[in-house]
Amino acid sequence: MKLPASPEALAAEYGPHPAYAPPGGWEGASRQSVDKLVKTHCCFCGQQCGIQLKVADNKVVGFEPWEEFPFNRGMLCPKGVRRYLQSGHPDRLLSPLVRTEQGFRPTSWDDALATTVTRLRALQEQHGKDAVAVYGGASLTTEKAYLVGKLARVALGTRHVDYNGRLCMVSAGTAYKQVFGVDRSPLPWSDIPEAQVLFIIGANIGECAPITTDHVWRCRDRGGRIIVADPRMTPITRNADLYLPLRPGTDAVLLMSMLHVILRDGLEKRAFIEAHTTGFAEVEASVKGWDPLAAARVTGVPPASIEKAAHWFAEAERAIAMHARGLEHQSKGVENCLALINMTLACGHIGRVGAGCTMITGQGNGQGGREHGQKCDQLPGQRSISDPAARQHVAKVWGIEESALPQAGLSAMEIMEAIHRGEIKGLLSICFNPLVSLPDSAYVREALEKLEFFCVIDFFLSETAQHADVVLAGSLQEEDGGVVCSAEGRVVRIATAVTPPEGARADSAILCELGRRLGQPERFAFASPREIFTELREASRGGVADYAGITYERLEAEMGIFWPCPSEGHPGTPRLFEGGRFYHADGKAHLQAVADRPSGDPVSDEFPTFLTTGRVVSQYLSGTQTRRIGPLHDQCPEPFVELHPRLAAAHGISDGDRVTVTSRRGVLELPAKVVTTIRPDTVFIPYHWPGKRSANVLTHRTLDPRSKIPEFKVSACRIARAAGEPRRLPVVSG
Repeated sequence: MKLPASPEALAAEYGPHPAYAPPGGWEGASRQSVDKLVKTHCCFCGQQCGIQLKVADNKVVGFEPWEEFPFNRGMLCPKGVRRYLQSGHPDRLLSPLVRTEQGFRPTSWDDALATTVTRLRALQEQHGKDAVAVYGGASLTTEKAYLVGKLARVALGTRHVDYNGRLCMVSAGTAYKQVFGVDRSPLPWSDIPEAQVLFIIGANIGECAPITTDHVWRCRDRGGRIIVADPRMTPITRNADLYLPLRPGTDAVLLMSMLHVILRDGLEKRAFIEAHTTGFAEVEASVKGWDPLAAARVTGVPPASIEKAAHWFAEAERAIAMHARGLEHQSKGVENCLALINMTLACGHIGRVGAGCTMITGQGNGQGGREHGQKCDQLPGQRSISDPAARQHVAKVWGIEESALPQAGLSAMEIMEAIHRGEIKGLLSICFNPLVSLPDSAYVREALEKLEFFCVIDFFLSETAQHADVVLAGSLQEEDGGVVCSAEGRVVRIATAVTPPEGARADSAILCELGRRLGQPERFAFASPREIFTELREASRGGVADYAGITYERLEAEMGIFWPCPSEGHPGTPRLFEGGRFYHADGKAHLQAVADRPSGDPVSDEFPTFLTTGRVVSQYLSGTQTRRIGPLHDQCPEPFVELHPRLAAAHGISDGDRVTVTSRRGVLELPAKVVTTIRPDTVFIPYHWPGKRSANVLTHRTLDPRSKIPEFKVSACRIARAAGEPRRLPVVSG
């Protein structure tokens, strides 16, 4: 299915058009009295900052700080400050759309839903249940994520359901479950200022999790030391005490070398290791060959810096390791995380105030969105879909036979591969823009064009939705409340501040109506998110991510509750592993030895430069929302190629020149941003834009074999000044 109209025609009608004023304009907003002030949370990243939305005439027209909420204490980043500009946006979808030969046309809800159900059923009748796949999203409320998994497995009966969190946290989650037996940050963010050392690796906190910088600076203000490991000197590095400028893809070697130094110098906590872990002998043997000199040759980090970082981390009474996508977006992302956990546990930095390792969740409900059933291998409560007891429990809650529950399906990128093979014919997607988000975008576009039927639920027409047969006009976060789980493991309440505008519907209502029309009326009879959450609590009861004791009333009264919370009298669990007790049956942490291996897209004479990708502070994920918010668009209106002066000089490139970047998959032309804060062998491109501006034109489809996460952070490329670009004076090498 190629586009039903030209990209230019679709953009003219559906955007993105940047909005600069609230509904009614600034003058109207200033004169209009506010009907109510609603305490809720930001719709963007995994920090889930508290915010108060100003509502007038059933529209969000502004915000006020929520200073009492403990995580952010009223502070917001540029995205949070401008989020309200989505309400009343001119690009908002206000009716279902169906594809025609001339573009999209509005249709009735009954027609759109009937078409969707008829087409999906026909594909399954002809090709089998698994000929249809479902995509969910990590920005959905937990109730909606739960519904996506249930809809796929009960109403459609397909095993193929996955979500865009597959591009975010799954390497960390896999590693944490293997070692700790649970996938969650072990500590609340209030522990961060209590640490004596913070080791931040692969985490651009200043741009990707801005409010977390406040916690980091409070640690620094109390005398804590900050170590940062990254190929780029991101904003958090400017005040670091030690910077480790490692080559992309060499994180595991750096971490194994640090552990080598710790063991060589007798800095490990042997009593803790013997009492609370298994597998340490294998880990110890695996790092013996990685002395700092050997590691320096691979990582590019000076041996003295490796020594210093290891000593600071191990000798501290309390240290915290913080990591994000830089560590995880690799074909060896699980090994990278395991190496960091091994070092943390060897030093006994776990289960105490100011000590531990923690993943910085990127997406709005990245934690909650994977806990309750839209992940291809997981059932509600963070249960494994292959566990017979877990299957029996969830099947009973859903009122089906355990044998009717499908087994594990394909991950997000593997679903695209199955479409190419002709195994998957139909796709239902919500809150996912894979044409911008997935690697090798030409390959993804070809997959979308091969689908026999494609339905999208969204509130804007994303680049992916332009390929759909049916688009169902869904809801903004504030129009369909529920709960989400923040980066620190705190479940918080998303309030319903307004109702969807006429013509659109709440996502949860759409999912339930699809479930009913697919022949399961009694199993999708929910009238509200509260009713969905009541069932979710039962489905999670007794699981690792136990929400049984969490209620909407408690969340509002207590400003969130940390899971597990098995009963209504339970206070929640802000800090895991206190007393050295882990979630495996033997109560111990199961250390895992790791080994280095090459990237799936190695540099070569033809492609000698490392390419890495990431975010900028004003944009969020695929940009479907933030590219439509005028002030955020203006802050960074287009992507760029960030490169070091030495690399720029070698190619005759000056700041602002157009640069051609070529990988084994595609070519991109973008303006140069020449900076001294990146390694001379590396270029960086932010990934929030589509089409000819998409960084994922260049990235590759190599997956981590365990987490199935794509290797966004390590690709090979070559650069050149773009053809026709006038020569300027070369930059001065530095």
